[in-house]
Amino acid sequence: MKALMYGWEFPPHILGGLGTASYGLTRGMAMQPDMDITFVIPKPCGEEDRSFLRIIGACHTPIVWRDVPEDYVRSRIGKYMDPQQYYAYRNHIYADFSYRQINDLGCIEFSGRYPDNLLEEINNYSIVAGVIAGTESFDIIHAHDWLTYPAGIHSKKISGKPLVIHVHATDYDRSRGNVNPNVYGIEKNGMDNADHIITVSNLTRLTVIEKYHQDPSKVTTVHNAVEPLSPEILAIQDRKGVKDKVITFLGRITMQKGPEYFVEAAAKVLSKSPNARFVMAGSGDMMNQMINLAATRDIADRFHFTGFMRGKQVYEVLKASDVYVMPSVSEPFGISPLEAMQCGVPTIISKQSGCAEILNYAVKVDYWDIEAMADAMYSIITYPAMHAFLKEKGKQEVDNLKWEYAGQKVRRIYDQLVYK
Repeated sequence: MKALMYGWEFPPHILGGLGTASYGLTRGMAMQPDMDITFVIPKPCGEEDRSFLRIIGACHTPIVWRDVPEDYVRSRIGKYMDPQQYYAYRNHIYADFSYRQINDLGCIEFSGRYPDNLLEEINNYSIVAGVIAGTESFDIIHAHDWLTYPAGIHSKKISGKPLVIHVHATDYDRSRGNVNPNVYGIEKNGMDNADHIITVSNLTRLTVIEKYHQDPSKVTTVHNAVEPLSPEILAIQDRKGVKDKVITFLGRITMQKGPEYFVEAAAKVLSKSPNARFVMAGSGDMMNQMINLAATRDIADRFHFTGFMRGKQVYEVLKASDVYVMPSVSEPFGISPLEAMQCGVPTIISKQSGCAEILNYAVKVDYWDIEAMADAMYSIITYPAMHAFLKEKGKQEVDNLKWEYAGQKVRRIYDQLVYK
C-alpha cells in the first residue's frame, strides 16, 4: 500500500499538535511491513527523521511541466510515454494554473507563525501537488488538515486515486463559532471531494456531520495517541520544587485554548494557596491580554510567561510541573495532556476536548467552570494521595495509547477504498 500524504509541518519545526500527530501517525503506520509512505511538506528543514518514510519538499519540485524534460517525466511515471502523450498530459495539468513566487513556498517561519499570504501559499502548494501526483506512484492520497485539502483535491483530479482527508481541527474550533468564510469554504470543499474523512475525535466527527453536512457513513474517528518517550527525554531530571507547586498551561495562547479561564482559576487558587506558581508556556495573539489580566488580578508575581517552546523544552517544563491544565473551549483532540501524563504529571482537561473521550484518569471540568477548575488545581497540589493516584494511573493509561493502533485503523480505511 503506497500512500501519498500531504502535510503542512513535520518535526522538528512545528507550530503545534498537527506536526506532532503527523509524525506519530506515520511512524505508527510504518510499523506495517507493506506500508510505503511519501510525505509532502512545503519546505523541509533537512532535520526531519526520514528513517520510516520518504519526504518530498514542494519547494524542490519542478514547477511547470513545460520546464520539465520528457525523460524526467517518464522516469517518474515508470512507463513509456510518446511525445504527444507527454504534451497532452502537461497541458492537461496546467491548463488553468500559473505558478508564482516559488521561493515564498515555506509556510512556517522560524518565528513560529504562518505567513501573511497564507491563502496564496495554500494555492501554490496545491499547484505543486499536481506535479507530484502526476509523477509519483501511489494507491491513495491522504491530506492532513485544511491547509492541504486543495492539494489533495488537485492530486485526486490528476491521478484518479481515492482521497482521504484528516480533520485535525475545524474553523469552528479555532474561532469559537465565528468562522472565516474562506477557511470554511476550503474545509467544506475538501470534505465534499473526499472519498473518506478521518476525524481525531467523536466531538470533531459530530462537527463535520452537523456543520459541514457530511454523510455520517463517510466519517470515521481515529483518536490520536502519543509517542514513547525517547532516552533523551527520559534523562531529563525532575525539577519539581518542594515548597512551591507549579501549575502549567502549555499551548497556543488563543481564544480556542481558553487561557483566560486558566488565569482566573489561578487567582482563586492563590487566594487559598499562596505558594502556588503558574506557568503559561506558548505564544499567541492573546498573550499581552493574559499578561494584563494577571496584573489586574494582582498575581503577576506568581505567573511566568515563557513564550513559544518546542521539543525538549516542552518536556523540561512538564517535568518541573506538579499539575498540567488544558482549559480549551473547543479542542478537537489535544495531545499535550497525553504528553503531560506520560511524564507523570496529574492533568486537568476541559470536557470540551476530544481526548476526554479516551482518558479516564484526567480530571475533567467544563472550560467555563472556573470554580471547579480552581478546586481541582488546589486539591491536586494539597492532597499527596490524590496527586500520587493521578500520577500513577494516568501514566499507565497513556502508555497504552499507541500510534501503531491508530495506524492500523487508518490502514483499514485505505483497504476499503483501494480494494472495494
